[in-house]
Amino acid sequence: MSIPGLRRAAVGLTAFAVAAFGAVATSPEQADARPKPVDVSLLALNDFHGNLEPPSGSSGTIAGQTAGGVEFLATHLAELRAAAKKKNTITVAAGDLIGASPLLSAAFHDEPTIEALSMAGLDYASVGNHEFDEGAAELLRIQNGGCHPVDGCADGTPYRGAGFRYLSANAFKTATGKPLMAPYAIHKVQGVKVGFIGMTLENTPEIVSQQGVAGLSFADEADTANRYARELRRQGVQAIVVLLHEGGTQAATGGINDCVGMTGPIVDITNRMDPSIDVVVSGHTHQAYNCDINGKLVTSASSFGRLITNIDLKIDRRSGDIISAAAENVVVTRDVAKDPKQTALIDRYKTVLGPVAGRQVGETSQAITRSQETLFGTSLGESPLGNLIADAQLAATDDEQGAVAAFMNPGGVRADLDAGPVTYEEAFTVQPFANNLVTLDLTGAQLYCVLEQQFVTGRTLYPSATVGYVVDPAGTTGTVADPCAGTRVVRGSLTIGGTTVDTAATYRVTVNNFLAGGGDGFSALTGGTNLVTAQIDLDAFVAYLTAQSPVSAPALDRIRTTAEVPAA
Repeated sequence: MSIPGLRRAAVGLTAFAVAAFGAVATSPEQADARPKPVDVSLLALNDFHGNLEPPSGSSGTIAGQTAGGVEFLATHLAELRAAAKKKNTITVAAGDLIGASPLLSAAFHDEPTIEALSMAGLDYASVGNHEFDEGAAELLRIQNGGCHPVDGCADGTPYRGAGFRYLSANAFKTATGKPLMAPYAIHKVQGVKVGFIGMTLENTPEIVSQQGVAGLSFADEADTANRYARELRRQGVQAIVVLLHEGGTQAATGGINDCVGMTGPIVDITNRMDPSIDVVVSGHTHQAYNCDINGKLVTSASSFGRLITNIDLKIDRRSGDIISAAAENVVVTRDVAKDPKQTALIDRYKTVLGPVAGRQVGETSQAITRSQETLFGTSLGESPLGNLIADAQLAATDDEQGAVAAFMNPGGVRADLDAGPVTYEEAFTVQPFANNLVTLDLTGAQLYCVLEQQFVTGRTLYPSATVGYVVDPAGTTGTVADPCAGTRVVRGSLTIGGTTVDTAATYRVTVNNFLAGGGDGFSALTGGTNLVTAQIDLDAFVAYLTAQSPVSAPALDRIRTTAEVPAA
């Protein structure tokens, strides 16, 4: 297939030509006698996160266009298949299709999303970290079908499972050492074999609750890809594609089909992959890029179904190897006809969901965003919405649990709040994980260690209004092994309720159960004692919005720098 505007990234073509033909002249007759390569079109997406309806705000735009929504996604996929040879088209995804989803999907354990993507023609998908949000048993149910063990068949119809195959090469059952799901799949196209290896990032246990990954272990991405590439080659597969839920970030000047100043884990992982791997469809970072890394085509289609990566492969009929690969990220615009089957699916689930989604739970006097301020050139700063959530969690646990402070992780804040009435659905979209609040005892010394760990992990903890402290840009950063060795947080500056924290005293602190289990790398929180589990974080957030309406954006004055606070 030849589509104008494709950004070419030939994979090994020059080396192939030299090795195969050297300086030997080839007559036109000989050239015509060689079989033409097989054209294969891969249509790829990633990080859909259950966005059945068109996402709103900045989440619903890309490259200056409004984009996304499964009704439009399905139409664009159909049009791209029609432009290619339909039988030579394979549709794939690189993880996080479900999890952190809007209410319309999450209320039904993401069954609507699986049904929608199955109808849209998805063939293979790697697991992402969010596929493990509800644990291994639930992921297997999502693949194989059956009603939810607690909630049953919530929409009144049987759940038949995914019409596509999830691949999970680097998630192993700890007890047996066997993969949780099929590590790879082989797809035949006109007599040639294409192998797909699917996996998530090795650090999944650090960003998923401990309950979600219980009984599982996760292996290095490049080592796993190389292991199964060898196994595929033994089965005669030379065209190998990796579907990997890990990614990178290009410079802000790069467009959706660029690869400017690429950084992130995907670079090292790809550089360590075997030369037999030709294409890497990546995800996780919600970025768009189209790269040649170490002779491999590496792509990502941003997030929320706003892009489709159209990958054009040419495969040698004799050797079975990919001789060229090219890609174009195509915007899923909303100026095409809606797919009627997808519209019917959305309408069915919205009817079942009923008036719950539209119930008003509060009001904001202004837009409250999750955007972070910048502290000394980093993103380790506060967020208006993050601070608000921390305040809500403290309010939910200060009386019964005796909490005096609360902290919220940025990854758990998934959307902004617009000005005006706030519906239950909007609140859910902000906090979709259904984490429990956990109140625990930490000494003042442990609190300092937790705050120092921010600079090791590169992640801020948003503090409740009762917390204040000062950061020294010239301080040292601790290590993964010893985060407490850091000196970024000025000793003596940490206060709770306006009183200086005593390193020997004990304080009741509230976090969500993800953080309490060491999530996002905050292992220092696992040293807490006297843990008491309280309500769901969303319930606390909704109660706070209702009680405090109209709610305004909190001031960003809880974390200050030494430049703002002169030395005494």
